[in-house]
Amino acid sequence: MSSDEVRRKTRGLLLMVVAPSGVGKTSLTRRLVADHKDLHLSISATTRQPRPGEHDGRDYHFVDNAEFDRLLADNALLEWAEVYGNRYGSPKAPIVEALERGDSALFDIDYQGAMRIKAQLPDDSVLVYILPPSLLEMRRRLEARSQDSAEVIAKRLSRAKDEVQAWSTFDYVILNEDFDRAYSDLAHIYHGEKLRTGRNLWVEPLVEGILGEGLD
Repeated sequence: MSSDEVRRKTRGLLLMVVAPSGVGKTSLTRRLVADHKDLHLSISATTRQPRPGEHDGRDYHFVDNAEFDRLLADNALLEWAEVYGNRYGSPKAPIVEALERGDSALFDIDYQGAMRIKAQLPDDSVLVYILPPSLLEMRRRLEARSQDSAEVIAKRLSRAKDEVQAWSTFDYVILNEDFDRAYSDLAHIYHGEKLRTGRNLWVEPLVEGILGEGLD
């Protein structure tokens, strides 16, 4: 590690983005990761089947129930939850390694999972909720993508109502009415959080050096 890297040593952060289905969370998070080399998408393990266009290792780690049980038994997941009959979980090792390396992890995650991670790593966690313009617009988007049954869409809308009521438990709330503006808000949040003094480990030794300088 170079002297400049030592001097500028930082600790990463966990940026957790939560939103109901159909609000545009995936588009926002994928663009943020593409624009920031020090931000890596946390790939969850899931027991659900891949959707059209999804790939193992890129969108999710698709595993069967036996493999998911093994991950739980080995305490290899930082959090996990069951959603609509399928299980999702965040592998622990790559998350901790990223933080210590100074890289940050972005989570495209549900509300339960975000709160469980925050409970374990409160100083590293930043929670962002993406609001839809309205539930009517959310339903329109869900119906337009033709991936879910009417019953599943109804469940997603009901769940969205419950999540919206918990808006004050998040650090930030973004309205995704205009994509470019919502993306700009999300990027500004990430940039600002990276500058927090507690994450910039180089500040204290540099200040000590400055204070110890002789002025003769």
